[in-house]
Amino acid sequence: MPHPLPDKVYSTAQIRKLDACLIAAGTPGIELMQSAADALWLAITQRWPNAQRMSVLCGSGNNAGDGYLLALLAKLAGWQVQVFTLADPVMLRGDAATAHRRAQELGVSMQPWDAQAELFGVIVDALLGTGLRGEVRAEYQQAIKAINGAVGPVVAVDLPSGLDADRGVVLGCAVVAELTVTFIALKLGLLTGVGPDYVGELEFVPLASSVQHAPAAAFERLSLDGWAGTLPPRKKAAHKGHFGHLLLIGGGHGMGGAIMLAAEAALHSGAGKISVATRAEYVGPLLSRCPELMVHAINDTEQLRPLLEQADAVVIGPGLGRDQWARSLLHAVLSWNGPRVLDADALNLIAEHDVLPRLGEDAVISPHPAEAARLLSSSNDEVQADRPAALQRLVTALGCAVILKGAGSLVASEDATLAAVCSDGNPGMAVGGMGDVLSGLLGALLAQRIPAAKAARYGVLVHALAGDAAAAKGEVGMRASDMFVPIRQYLNQREG
Repeated sequence: MPHPLPDKVYSTAQIRKLDACLIAAGTPGIELMQSAADALWLAITQRWPNAQRMSVLCGSGNNAGDGYLLALLAKLAGWQVQVFTLADPVMLRGDAATAHRRAQELGVSMQPWDAQAELFGVIVDALLGTGLRGEVRAEYQQAIKAINGAVGPVVAVDLPSGLDADRGVVLGCAVVAELTVTFIALKLGLLTGVGPDYVGELEFVPLASSVQHAPAAAFERLSLDGWAGTLPPRKKAAHKGHFGHLLLIGGGHGMGGAIMLAAEAALHSGAGKISVATRAEYVGPLLSRCPELMVHAINDTEQLRPLLEQADAVVIGPGLGRDQWARSLLHAVLSWNGPRVLDADALNLIAEHDVLPRLGEDAVISPHPAEAARLLSSSNDEVQADRPAALQRLVTALGCAVILKGAGSLVASEDATLAAVCSDGNPGMAVGGMGDVLSGLLGALLAQRIPAAKAARYGVLVHALAGDAAAAKGEVGMRASDMFVPIRQYLNQREG
């Protein structure tokens, strides 16, 4: 049985310390390498038991050692095996050299890499590990392109070669794997950015039951463990006032759907009362769709002020627009003291400020990369090139809980010791309105007195899990409104 993914995610520097701790505790490095090879062999034979052929491409580090020992296991099992070396085995050191010697002594076929070589069977990427920093060198790029152009299934050892383990970006080119078996600890680059597009199916093998004196993790992977009781069972004598009054603001001309989705998501997420401040043209459609809402036609801040005075939490941004109406409403919310969610055009308008406002620990923002780039006076490419750094810059600048959306959404705040990464969710969620649904969910959690830092993490997790539940019918053709029922189901789970 595959191991469940752990809840802690480490940087490459921390993983080197973990590896050293394992060895210092008495586990020889060659034994860890053999355990990795055993795990790879098990994963491969479970998925492709009749392949009977294997091509292994080895570099110069410990990944190469794993590859040599895997090739030996395949040969001893009677498979036809070929190993291609991209580094002269004479240059190997330590455990990798030992692994090479064992494979060579028992007759594993090895030859230097040749661009004309034919790769057959299961293709194993044991080229580059977590130590890669600069762009992949030319000879390795050639081998990576050959792997990606081959016919057989591709298995990556620890992480696909060419993928940055800390940032989830491609360093020139990278192996596109069908299966990645990663060891000792989870790496952030496997879960965020473009990493998931290269990883394929991800399997984790710890190689040891525990590590004493392990370094602190870099990120927490969000999972349902530990969230039981976040929204406790409701008392029989409860009334709607116990669960907060949420005010949602948005729906500029031509963008009424966004505020409708956010409001309906909030209804499914447990807020006791929900008011909507929007353009007059959307009052009728909103009430027709959701008679549970209190909908107000708002023309200026004077009309908004009484609604703010009654609210326990506010969401502003879905379909807000960037005209004077939107600017005035945002100004009023920025002057209001209470839990807030700011998304979409609210963030785009804030980005126009000469100095970004400090929103405070009761606020949550949820930018996608382009919105984050505007807030940071940067570019979308620069944000995606280092998502963890962009996340921390936003937290520092705005002083609030930040959700950097995208594949492997990241969450951080000033009052949390660990940032978080979400490994759930799917490409079917890449449609209009998904962010509006998240905003409504977050607002409902804030209205129910969940602290902003906690609401941001829990909201992202529930949103992603609901997306996976909705995708059970297929990712193509998913709609944001498909999220409502599974969101309610996850919020009502009493066991984490």
